[in-house]
Amino acid sequence: MTTEIYLDGNATSPVLPAAIAAATCAMGQRYGNPSSSHAAGLSAKALLDQARQCARRLLGVGEGRLMFNSGATEGIQTAVLSALVALRERREQGEAIGSLLVYGATEHKAVPESLAHWNRLLGLNLTLHKLPVNPQGMHDLGALRACAGEAALVCTMAANNETGVISDIAGIQRVLEQTGCKAYWMVDCVQALGKLALNLAATRIDYAPFSGHKLYAPKGIGMLYVRAGAPFTPLIVGGGQESAQRSGTENMAGIAALGTVLAALERGDTFRTHAELEGYRARLADALREALPGIVFNNPFENSLPTTLNFSVPGLASRELMDVFDAAQVRVSSGSACSAAKAAPSYVLDAMQLPLWRSAGAIRMSFGPLTDAAMIDDACRRIARCGAALRAGCLIPSERHGTAHDGLLQMGVEGACSWLVLDAASRSCVLIDPLPEHTARIEAFVRCQNYRVQAILNTAAGQENGALIEALGRHAVSRVPADAYGWPALPDSVTLAGGQSVPALKLGERTLACVVEGAQRHYLLGQTVQGQLAAAAVRFAFSRTPCVPALQGLTGAATLLCPSRDEQNQFCAGATAAAAVCCDSLQLDHAGLNQLLGAHPDALLIDVREDYEYAASATVLAVAGKVQSVPLSRLTEHAADWLAAADSTLIFICRSGNRSLKAAQCMRRLGHQHSYSLTGGLALAALAQAA
Repeated sequence: MTTEIYLDGNATSPVLPAAIAAATCAMGQRYGNPSSSHAAGLSAKALLDQARQCARRLLGVGEGRLMFNSGATEGIQTAVLSALVALRERREQGEAIGSLLVYGATEHKAVPESLAHWNRLLGLNLTLHKLPVNPQGMHDLGALRACAGEAALVCTMAANNETGVISDIAGIQRVLEQTGCKAYWMVDCVQALGKLALNLAATRIDYAPFSGHKLYAPKGIGMLYVRAGAPFTPLIVGGGQESAQRSGTENMAGIAALGTVLAALERGDTFRTHAELEGYRARLADALREALPGIVFNNPFENSLPTTLNFSVPGLASRELMDVFDAAQVRVSSGSACSAAKAAPSYVLDAMQLPLWRSAGAIRMSFGPLTDAAMIDDACRRIARCGAALRAGCLIPSERHGTAHDGLLQMGVEGACSWLVLDAASRSCVLIDPLPEHTARIEAFVRCQNYRVQAILNTAAGQENGALIEALGRHAVSRVPADAYGWPALPDSVTLAGGQSVPALKLGERTLACVVEGAQRHYLLGQTVQGQLAAAAVRFAFSRTPCVPALQGLTGAATLLCPSRDEQNQFCAGATAAAAVCCDSLQLDHAGLNQLLGAHPDALLIDVREDYEYAASATVLAVAGKVQSVPLSRLTEHAADWLAAADSTLIFICRSGNRSLKAAQCMRRLGHQHSYSLTGGLALAALAQAA
């Protein structure tokens, strides 16, 4: 089984083996409550004190407080609560406190959310003020200087989690001091631990939260530094643990593990040096430049953590890059792990005023200071394989022409889709309702496949395709005059089932007919016999919506309707109304998959990942059946064949189970009742096989 390459260290890290051993020892041998006065408790207390003293030395705490907690979010909440309670008390005493809660535009979302929450609950009604950053991701010190006089609390970070950009902490402190700013100051140090030298007591920083799981400790353990003399209000009160700063019995397993990591940092014998990490980043950057032409790095390396790369590739969405890397078992992120599931541009890169294509297509590749050269070597080899797969899939420029495809290709975005009707023999194609968002993708595909575009057709008038025609260049449609829908003025025609003669285009052995309905156009694709296109011979119908009464009588029961509006992700529709589909009835876990294959050994397993993912894949599904690659973008083309064999068993698989579920639902809606999806996809299947 291929080992994964984990390059998402800014999201979380594996746990250091020595830290696992320390946690196990704390749970198995030193399990006492550190508040107890007997020997077992004293043993635990010694472990707790040892970890705290190591942290104090490492972070340069001086006379400040250093408490253990559950992690960065709790630390941020505690710091914000402490500062805002003090501000309210000062205001009640008649003191001027300022009106602004200032936070960096690239801060982790936990910061503005905490500010808004406690500002509301405490009734302060201060104004949240976003401090801008420049295109390099650095805080705008001029803007800080301008608002410092009204700042009540300033929140910045030591290093950004998405870009790794290192803040000018000394510069921020100078601005606060030079302006006489009395605001409290919190610095998120989560990404700094183990990567930047820290001497907190030598700064003006009032609060600094840390999280253990970012540096080889378990999740659920963290620390909060509070400067000596800074106001403090406990977030959790109760039994008085942590010197009454954070009540609740201490997480001794987590503290023991974190203490082990901190001790390794202090000794300097476990983690790579800054220079070594910079060398690793340079090698990854070189591999990415070679594999992905046009790549742009969104973080300036000279002022970023040596463990972080953030990049975008023209014409490629972050989801596509994520998919191909994941297929090669290279784990990366499309921004902050807390928001990667949301299909939205990076707010961090937006704040840096980068173009939309960069913020919407960004990938973060990050690693920890425990990384070694062998892992980087393997990562570079897999990056090269990903680049080759993307070239073969016509997603990035290539000097070679890809293997031509027949049939339909569907490109979807936000409830709409572009359709490409392809003919490999003639190397020609027709585009139907191409979306502006797909201009670069269509151009790359057509050029790579060396197709000639016969026509660019629309189902409604007024759609502008000039940019696409210009991008296609020599592959564009010929200069034959066309109407407002893109239909070329050619003499060919075909007779439909109702006896009417309509304009037609020949596409290899198939014919595309044009049906006019008021201000709408519909297009029928099928094979003609003696100049006639019978209803039963119409394989696909293209229209604005998946329900077209005007096509009744012109299409057959097996015709699939292909809409350009697809808000429900149905891909295509049948001639009859779609029935409701129960997701539970079509989802299989790994045991259910093996059981179904045992009962139906001739079942067809269909991998709906895109061609480039399949080519880059390092995951093999160990099952008795044969796996066929049918990308989701080609589902409609193959659906007609599967429907003709209604008694067959279809099992769809993909990386995570999301796309395979959509495919199975589509086939069930079309009437194929033996369609299933592998829950959790190849990701969970690999775990089940390993077990």
